[in-house]
Amino acid sequence: MKVTIQSFTPLLLSLFTATTLLAPAVAVAADAPVIPSIGGDNSTLGGTGPMKDELDAGTRDRVKKGLAWLSRQVAANGTVSGGGGDATAFVALAGIAFLADGDMPNDGQYGQQVDRLLDCTLKNCQDSGLITSGNYGSPMYGHGFATLFLAEVYGMSPRPDLKEKLQNAIRLIVQCQNPEGGWRYQPAPQDADLSVTICQIMALRAARNAGIKVPKTTIDKALEYVKKSQEPDGGFAYMLNSRGSTYARGAAGVACLYYSGVYEGNEITRGLKFLMARLPGKTGAENDNYFYANYYATQATFMSGGDAWSHYWPAIKADLAKKQQADGSWNGDNGNVYATAMALIMLQVPNRLLPVLQK
Repeated sequence: MKVTIQSFTPLLLSLFTATTLLAPAVAVAADAPVIPSIGGDNSTLGGTGPMKDELDAGTRDRVKKGLAWLSRQVAANGTVSGGGGDATAFVALAGIAFLADGDMPNDGQYGQQVDRLLDCTLKNCQDSGLITSGNYGSPMYGHGFATLFLAEVYGMSPRPDLKEKLQNAIRLIVQCQNPEGGWRYQPAPQDADLSVTICQIMALRAARNAGIKVPKTTIDKALEYVKKSQEPDGGFAYMLNSRGSTYARGAAGVACLYYSGVYEGNEITRGLKFLMARLPGKTGAENDNYFYANYYATQATFMSGGDAWSHYWPAIKADLAKKQQADGSWNGDNGNVYATAMALIMLQVPNRLLPVLQK
């Protein structure tokens, strides 16, 4: 059964190490589109399906093949084949890819897979509130993704074994925010970087809009951290003491602003212009953490609507079509499950089934 979720709950993001966020900046295309007005209204946000020409037959077929491939990677115990990252995060990303298709635990074409992925995530919930499979050295990445997945499912179909573990996971995030307002690899309020911070911001947004209490001061501090991270060119720095822009961080930073409740203003305008100068498939952006970067850019430009979305969507749709493999999967730095889940979430954004895309 296809459903439209009636609560704000974010999509999931990508997983990679600190070094990937320090990649060199992407060159700007000489023919990059000039966007006269960023932040145009997307009047269909919260609708029930794609607008005209957003999802053509070829794109729908690619999604169908990708979902079928991903479903075969979900084991009976809910684990998935991994790659170079956190298995906890891969489980969550796979779950979000199926949710974006309209499937719920034991409901829909891939409802059984969603239920297995959910059970696996719940089994990884520790007494401390940390969600981890214990096999990755930077657990706050996986914790953020897994918390998002729990909040997404809780907002759709509350279960008695879900609420307490979701509340514990959110409490841990709140307690681990550092004085600057961000988060880092370990569950402790030490230093902070943008890549880990966006994981936690999305989890907090998902939980808050699913009815879980989140302190306003936590969101306010996180927003200030993100704003301080923005560079003069509209991109974003990895850390406050490690400056410089890349396409990947630019996409993550703009998404952070939207998830924090900022939908217009100078930061949004500069951030979107930075992204528009680096469209996928045209400027070498695929060399800058391709799936991570475009996962966020897809969401940011969709929420902006208007010119940003009309330029970005055809570019990423065509680029993902070229990158899909014959078996329906995509391949990325962290393995095929990771890349395929990310690609499927991107391509299903126009379905408008995930309310994080609403304003």
